[in-house]
Order: sequence, then structure tokens, then C-alpha cells
Amino acid sequence: MRVLKKFFSFFYSRYLLKLAPEKYLHSIGVNVKGKVHIYGGQPGMFGSEPWLITLGNNVHITAGCRFINHDGGVLILRHLEPTLEITKPINIGDNVYLGTNTIILPGVNVGNNVIVGAGSLVNKDLADNAVYAGIPAKFIKTLDDYYAKCLKDSLKLGHLSAEEKDKELKKIYKSN
Repeated sequence: MRVLKKFFSFFYSRYLLKLAPEKYLHSIGVNVKGKVHIYGGQPGMFGSEPWLITLGNNVHITAGCRFINHDGGVLILRHLEPTLEITKPINIGDNVYLGTNTIILPGVNVGNNVIVGAGSLVNKDLADNAVYAGIPAKFIKTLDDYYAKCLKDSLKLGHLSAEEKDKELKKIYKSN
């Protein structure tokens, strides 16, 4: 019976995560302040203390992102001090994009209007209105500079449906 319950729970979590991400987030205890978009998420991406994570409005979380609220390294030191525990909240502001495989570490606050590049490790607070990337994540440029570059380089297809966009991209890049 317990195996069946685990099996059902696993698939139900995946279903919620894909089709009703806000319901999934509420079900595991994440504090959600507005619309959250999850692309390719996996159960467990919000760690073992999801109730210590706060997500603002218009937050985009891509595949492979991980939220880690605790420092597990203390486990090898508990024989010296059994009470050791380092667990801290994570706060993500409004209008934030977390690129693929981003890792957010304990105690981090990500400001508003922030883009975090793919594969970044966020180990300290990130200020508003900026783009960050790297290991550890470092300031790359202001959001205004990023926007200006995007306007210059845009293919002007963002308003199209996925099917229409694919068709236009194939024309542009001469692909079947």
C-alpha cells in the first residue's frame, strides 16, 4: 500500500508541476506572491525546506534549477558540535528569470527585474535591474543595457505562436 501511495504521489507531483505549477508550489509550502512560470521542472527542485522559499510575481524558473536552503556540510562536523545547523530562507523578487541549471544557495535574496544566466551559482544577494551569470554569479550588465541589446538583435518573432515561430525560424536559418 505504501509503495502504491509513493507511486501515485510521484506522478501527481509531476502532473501538478507541469499543468498547475502554482498549485504544486502551494502544496509543498513555497510562498508564492504572484504568477510563477516553471519550464521543465522536477519534483525536489525546491529542496528539503520549500516553505523557506518566497517567489515574487512573474518569476520564470527553467529546467534544472535548484533551491538549496541548508548547508549539508555541517553533517560531518556534528560529532564536534551536535547542534550545528545552517538553514536560511531564499527570496526571489518580481520579474525574475532563472536560467537553466541555476543553483540558489541558502540566505540569498534576488532583487526585482533580474536575469540569472544559465548554469549560474547564486551565493550572494543580487541587486535589482541587472543581469548576472557565472560561478559564482557576477554582475554582467544593467537590465537597460540588456534590453537595448535585445532590441538591436531581435528577430521580432516573440509575439508568434510556437508553430508560427518555428516556421519563421526555419526560413531565417534555412532549415527544413
